[in-house]
Amino acid sequence: MSQDVADTDESPGMPLLNDPFPELEVETTHGTKVLPDDYEGSWFVLFSHPGDFTPVCTTEFVAFQQRYDEFKELDTELIGLSVDRVHSHIKWTEWIDEELDEQIEFPIIADEQGKVATELGMLHPGAGSATVRSVFVVDPEGELRLILYYPMEIGRNIDEILRSIRAFQTHEAEGVALPADWPENESFGDKALLSPPSTDADATARLEEADADDDLEAYDWWFTLKDI
Repeated sequence: MSQDVADTDESPGMPLLNDPFPELEVETTHGTKVLPDDYEGSWFVLFSHPGDFTPVCTTEFVAFQQRYDEFKELDTELIGLSVDRVHSHIKWTEWIDEELDEQIEFPIIADEQGKVATELGMLHPGAGSATVRSVFVVDPEGELRLILYYPMEIGRNIDEILRSIRAFQTHEAEGVALPADWPENESFGDKALLSPPSTDADATARLEEADADDDLEAYDWWFTLKDI
């Protein structure tokens, strides 16, 4: 193997699920910040938008701000990002305040050179030079727990981002997994799922445990629901 190929193989790529979020110093509308260190001990959502003064992005920022209190109740902060300058961010948020009566309270990163966007895989070849609608959810230990990408023409679903954070926090507090559409699953409501046993003995014990515990509902040893 040539040295060039070896170097390429060993070079770090964009972070993946459960990777440490890369340490980045960024310029924002709230001054310089260091990620993830400045948010140590709390969750944060970093989300990018293609550009200031664009219609879909404007509706998203209004939507995030309108739900900001719900994020804070989950000990979660918001950080926006685009390749626009700080002055553009400021003028745009002033316009949102004046015309749509929403004051954007969270910081917005000015990634003029695209360094942060490149590091995090926010620039997609088919989308030109603007950042796609990326969402990165980072936990209090600085680990990347969720990545979402949306195309330029479709705005994000804020409910899904909030739902995901609630699900992560429930998983960590209760040691359970969460079903599709939790907590409003059409078949199982807000019940959680136990991880499947890994041995014959544990499988038998799971069924016995479910028979004795009213909070458990075992359809089978590998499919057991729990009230939480």
